[in-house]
This record gives sequence, C-alpha cells and structure tokens, in this order.
Amino acid sequence: MENSGACQGLTRPIRCIVKLGGAAITCKNELEKINEENLGTVSSQLRQAMSSGPDSQKILGMDWSKRPGESELCCDVGGFDDQISCDSSNFVVVHGAGSFGHFQASKSGVHKGGLDKSLVKAGFVATRISVTNLNLEIVRALAAAGIPSVGMSPFSCGWLTSERNLESADLSMVVKAIESGFVPVLHGDAVLDSQLGCTILSGDVIIKHLAAYLKPEYVIFLTDVFGVYDRPPSEPEAVLLREIAVTEEGSWSVVKPNYGSTNKPVEITVAAHDTTGGMVTKIAEAAMIAKLGIDVYIVKAATSHSQRALSGEIRRGSIPDDWLGTVIKFAGKPAQH
Repeated sequence: MENSGACQGLTRPIRCIVKLGGAAITCKNELEKINEENLGTVSSQLRQAMSSGPDSQKILGMDWSKRPGESELCCDVGGFDDQISCDSSNFVVVHGAGSFGHFQASKSGVHKGGLDKSLVKAGFVATRISVTNLNLEIVRALAAAGIPSVGMSPFSCGWLTSERNLESADLSMVVKAIESGFVPVLHGDAVLDSQLGCTILSGDVIIKHLAAYLKPEYVIFLTDVFGVYDRPPSEPEAVLLREIAVTEEGSWSVVKPNYGSTNKPVEITVAAHDTTGGMVTKIAEAAMIAKLGIDVYIVKAATSHSQRALSGEIRRGSIPDDWLGTVIKFAGKPAQH
C-alpha cells in the first residue's frame, strides 16, 4: 500500500495514539447527540496526561468561538505567555462516529459504493457533514481544555481505498502537524474508492495504519465498557480479561486471569459487545497493532482507570490489581519495566 509522507519527518516518536470510541463520546441511541459529560472528562484527562505542570494550573481555552445566545466571541488571551507547556506532540487522537454519520451512510448505502447513483452521492455529502460536525465539536472540547488540537479529515487529506481496503494514505500533514506542536484529530470518514467509487473508512483502520507508521509507545482505546470480557458484560458471571497475548500468527490467549493449563481462547461475539459499536472489529485491529510490538489498552472512558492509562502509569510494571481494563500485548515482546 502506498503511503505518501510517512513518519520519516518525525524528530522523535510519539507517546500515544488515543481512540475515542463513538459509544463513549456520543449517545448511541440519540441521533447526533454528544455525551458532553464524558467528552469533557476525557478532554481534561488528556490535557492532564500532556501537561508538564501541576494539576492546579489555570487552563486557558483555545476555542474562541461565539457561543449560542451570546453576542460576543469568547476570547481570553491573557496569560498565554506564562502558560506551562503542554507536550501535545506526544499524542494523536482518532475518534469513532457513534450516533453521527451512521444513519446517513446506511440510508444511502455509501459503504457499498456507486457514486453514479444520486442517492449515494447525496448520502456521501450528508455523511461527511455529520462526521465532520462531530469532529469539530471534539476539537472544540479539546481546545477548551487547553489542547492545541486540529481536525484532519481522511477524505481531505487524500486517504483512498480500493474495494474497501486502504490503498493510499497521505500522512505528510499529520506529521507536519505533530512536528508543529499540534494534536491531530482524525475520524472515520466517507472516502473515495478506486473500484467502488466510494465507501466508509473506519476509525479502527485509521488507527491501525497510524500505529504502523508513527510507532507510538502505546495505543489506548477508550470505550463505554471496562475492557474485553469472556462473555457479554451484562451477564452476572462475566469476567474482565485483564491481559491478552497475541501470537505472530494472530491467535489470542488469556494471560490474566490465569485459566491454568487450558490456555483459554478469547471468544467474542458481536452480540456480546454490541454497545461498543463493534468490539469484534476493535479487538481484531488491536491484535494487529499488538503484533507490531505496541501495547494496546482497552479501558472505559472518563474513569480513573482511563486517566492512569493515558498518563502511562500502567506501562511502568505489572498491571495493578486495582486497575480495570484490558491490555493486549505481543506474546514475543518482553514485559515493560
């Protein structure tokens, strides 16, 4: 696959790629409704993870937009010269669509292609309006928390597919944004397809590709459940799988909790995790990232557990007993200490 402008431009590796799950930042059952509380908490946690200063420092917002019902722009320019640095170049953010874009895409069949049909072309436009609106709101929330974030749409950046498989991805602007001290915020998008005309490029595919070229220290999936379970998490006997090992061949086995000599395989059904917007896909993509030697953490968004993962605390040794989440590692990679 062609990659224009890979990570050769990076002067130092990034620390983390964060995937904001659509189910965690939007209200899945309410069309185009953002979970404001979760998004606000996630933004604050990201700012804290990037900050080199004390938690008590004043956060100066970067969203100088006019608010609904107000006649003036919200702009507080005082104090930026004294602002403690935010090591934003350590992070890249990718988010899912949640309750944005899916309705428009499914009604028009954009994922199937066929731009010669007027309905598909209209659906392509409508889908992009919806997902870019969500991207703007996420960028605004991050900016309000003091994070210098910039929205970057795969369609506009030149990401292309062929029969729904990623064909080319221009990473040059992503690299330039990181080098300039910004946090790129990418998202699942409607894109052009050389065979089908158009399709949907998911955030999970985007994050896998970014991980392969940017080589972050670790990747975090923020979801609406605590991690991967051995059965539907709604069942009373469901067990949180704390550590999963991935082999070179792609098979998975549970390391923690210890199932003894059975080496119990991970069996996941769509029904078991349908509230996350497709946990099966996320696990498959996470496994491919782990095979690159990059640890993946799946953890519930807007919790103390997500804060500890974002800060890098969980990487400093064995998984703490009081931390809830799932770590997916390459079986051939030595433990981090």
